[in-house]
Order: sequence, then C-alpha cells, then structure tokens
Amino acid sequence: MAPVAAFLSYAVLFGRPINDITSIFVQLQGALASMARVFALIDEPPEQDSGTESLTAKGHIVFENVSFSYSPNKPLIQNLSLEVKPGSTVAIVGPTGGGKTTLVNLLMRFYEPNSGRILIDGVDVQTVTRDSLRQSFGMVLQDTWLFSGSIFENIAYGKTGAAREEVEEAARKAGAHDFIVRMPQGYDTQIGGVTGNLSQGECQLLTIARAMLSSPPMLILDEATSAVDSLTEQKINRAFDLLMKGKTSFVIAHRLSTIVNSDLILVVDKGNVVQRGDHKTLSAQEGLYAELYRAGV
Repeated sequence: MAPVAAFLSYAVLFGRPINDITSIFVQLQGALASMARVFALIDEPPEQDSGTESLTAKGHIVFENVSFSYSPNKPLIQNLSLEVKPGSTVAIVGPTGGGKTTLVNLLMRFYEPNSGRILIDGVDVQTVTRDSLRQSFGMVLQDTWLFSGSIFENIAYGKTGAAREEVEEAARKAGAHDFIVRMPQGYDTQIGGVTGNLSQGECQLLTIARAMLSSPPMLILDEATSAVDSLTEQKINRAFDLLMKGKTSFVIAHRLSTIVNSDLILVVDKGNVVQRGDHKTLSAQEGLYAELYRAGV
C-alpha cells in the first residue's frame, strides 16, 4: 500500500503546478477581455445633446409612431403609439428579451428612436437636455447601487444639499428608518460598495428613500422586488405605494401579482405591444397575459 500511496501523492504534487498555471491563464484571459472593454468605453464619443431647453415635467407622456431596432436587419419596436396621463401607473410585462427595458431606455434617451417622437407634456424629448430629462425620473432597479460612504450620504445623493431632517423623513416614508437607527452609528454608519453589512431588502429600501428624497414627477421601477423574499417584498411594495402616489410610474415586473392595480398594463413580446388594458380586462382575454397570469409568474 505504501508504494501506491506514494505514487498518488507524487501524482497530486505533479498536477498541482499545472492546475495553478491553468488558473492563472484563465484570469489573464478575463483581464484581457476586461481591458478591451475598458478601452472600448474610453473610445466611445461623448453623448451629444441635440436639445438646449430644460425640461420641467408634470408627467404626461406620449409615444407617437415610435420605431426602434438595435440592428437594421432585426426590427424590434414598430410604430408604437401610447399615451400615459399624469399620475397614472403603467406596468410593462412580457417574456425575457421581449423589449420591456427598451421602452424605458428610449424614454430616458439612452437610445434614440429610428422614427417617431416621444413627448413629455407636449415637448419633444429631442429638444431638451439629457440632464434635465433624466433628472425628471427617479429609478429603482433590480440591482441596487450604493457607494462606499455613510447611509446618510447614500440617501442624500438623491438631492444636492439635502438637510438631515429631509433625509430622515425620506427614510421613514421608505420604511428604512427603523433598521438604520439600530445600526452602530445610525445614519453615519459606513457601508461598503458591495453592501456586505446590509441585506438585499435593506439596500432596496435605501434606494427607495433616495428616490423619495428627490421626489421626481416620474418613476421607473425595473424588477425592483425580484431578488427579495415575500415578507420583504410586502414591505417594499408598501413603500412603493407611497413613493408612486401622484407620480407617473413605469413598472417593469415579472411577478404579475405586483401590478394588478396598475392603470394600464402593456404586454410586450418581441418588441411589440401585443396587448394593453387593465388587469381585469386582460385576464379575461385569451392571450399572453392570461397565460403568464395562469402560470403564476
């Protein structure tokens, strides 16, 4: 047995450097790919503002015959017309890759439509500055974004020069105040960029507090509760109800149970709005929405 054990030990020792070299090679390949992306980003020309006006929005949004495609050979959104009244909630649902987020990207001018117009309060978004347009929207995304700093600084990022009282009031409305004051230094507690000392739900509540502090006239909620448990989701949804009150809101959701009270539901598939209406109307029809709802999505 001793010779066999010795042979196996030597075989492991012989293979270890080869495994180490392979691991280093994989890391080098990843580093080279990342470097190529960094340089590609640096080489990108800066966004050019076609508009010079500053937007003061109330939330009346109109899509007029909007068409868009990422590739000329693959049309995505074609001749989309849509009117969203101020203060209403629009839910966008559909299969993955159907074009839900593309609609929001067009609205925020991360992409420009190939044809048609997008109007906010009767003003073509092409005539206003991107900064004023994007400052008119509050965003709460699936992937929370918090930077290294104090909790106060992370919430106050939503409003330049925000006072302590304003930040605390926003946190109370978002349901975040209670867990914040239980932390070692309260609002002065330092959190890391990877938010290792906060749960996913707590991170989401902080981003909601940030949006409440800025109080924009329009909101975009993109899969904001998809990564939390049911109890945390209920708490976040209560904060959303308060955040969305009186604001024009676009909600992208996979869980249809979270959007049944929306004023308008758009069912998007392959870039086209294949159904539109409220929950009661769509669930009574035979179509994609009813299939998704019956599937318990």
